[in-house]
Amino acid sequence: MTLEETMRELERLGTEQTRKTYLRHGAPQPLSGVNFGPLTVLRKRLGTDDALARALWASGHTEARLLATMVVDAPAMPWKELDAWAKGLDWHTLTDVFVTNVVRRSPHAAKALTWTRSKSEWVGRAGWQSLAVLLTKTAVLEDEDLLPWVKRIEAELPGARNRVREAMNSALIALGATGGALQDAALAAAKRLGRVEVDHGDTACETPDAAGYIQKIQARKQARAPAKPASVKQAPKQKLAAAKKPPAARTRPRA
Repeated sequence: MTLEETMRELERLGTEQTRKTYLRHGAPQPLSGVNFGPLTVLRKRLGTDDALARALWASGHTEARLLATMVVDAPAMPWKELDAWAKGLDWHTLTDVFVTNVVRRSPHAAKALTWTRSKSEWVGRAGWQSLAVLLTKTAVLEDEDLLPWVKRIEAELPGARNRVREAMNSALIALGATGGALQDAALAAAKRLGRVEVDHGDTACETPDAAGYIQKIQARKQARAPAKPASVKQAPKQKLAAAKKPPAARTRPRA
């Protein structure tokens, strides 16, 4: 499909109800009001199309940009273009979709964490959302020392911009889901920070309480952990001597 054909299709798929919902959530105009269900169906029809993706992104149209993140060849996108798209972000949903669909699949995903230093609300959000997604959806950071991220969040979150605070809260939860000492550090930081206040505008959205969320993760992991075998009373030595000891079973611990 050409850009013109795709834009006409987006207009056809739009509804006034979805348009109003997007506007309440801060979506910029122009927009058509196309929900994610029809967008996903359209993405399947289009497949991967770099040229169309770039044209859709350049249009500045809300749903066209969402669709662009779905049809672009993310693994082939050079860092310069990835960074340029990040600097063109203009609302929170597009930022999150961009991170999930493009950054997560990019060979430059780890470099995207430099955006956490940006003073731009949307670029900064993209950086912290990238941290959360890389922790929960990939193995990119599995060998990294992640404790400095917990310390940065605790130090910087109170003074961060509105939607950046929300993303930092998500990143703290993701850090708390890793287990071990890092989980303990994230939980302690979350308790000291308290519930993070985010202005969600004229919506019913709420920011999850990081401490409570991490504690739920801990409880689920403990519930899934295999029970320790009951201790067996040792038999007299003379009876054990005649008994043949079975080989010990090796069980991989669950994450």
